[in-house]
Amino acid sequence: MSYDWKSIEHRMYTVCMVQNGDKVLLIKRPDRLGYPGYIAPGGKVEFPESIVEGAAREVKEETGLTVSNLIFKGIDEWVNPKEKVRYMVFNYWTDTFEGELHENPPEGELHWVPINEALKLPMQQWFKERFNLFFEPGTFEIQRVWDEDLGKQVSMKTTKT
Repeated sequence: MSYDWKSIEHRMYTVCMVQNGDKVLLIKRPDRLGYPGYIAPGGKVEFPESIVEGAAREVKEETGLTVSNLIFKGIDEWVNPKEKVRYMVFNYWTDTFEGELHENPPEGELHWVPINEALKLPMQQWFKERFNLFFEPGTFEIQRVWDEDLGKQVSMKTTKT
């Protein structure tokens, strides 16, 4: 099946894994905000900012930290053929930051979590599936196909470069 590229909607998001020694900064999102569980900071890319600027802005808004030297790690995308939407999540990693953590952030509690303990915490499956990829050499691309009628993911392909 082929689509006219102009008919496809693209939505861009970011995730930034902030590392401090053997720990990473994760947000414990409450159920009321959707996507509950632990996740790295991130969110929507605002027009016309660049994607990496969006990643840095989201970290600042959600945590209070100013990050720099972001390293691109990969893309995780969801394709919804029925809705003609492609969700693209650009993933970054950094260990360069300054500032103080927010005391009561609106997105959820902030926790420095040991990397080797993080996957034991409750988190969305899609974040769990890419968590270790942040710490591996190279980049990754994950493509997921969502079936709107079935209400679930029907395929997933991961490519490492």
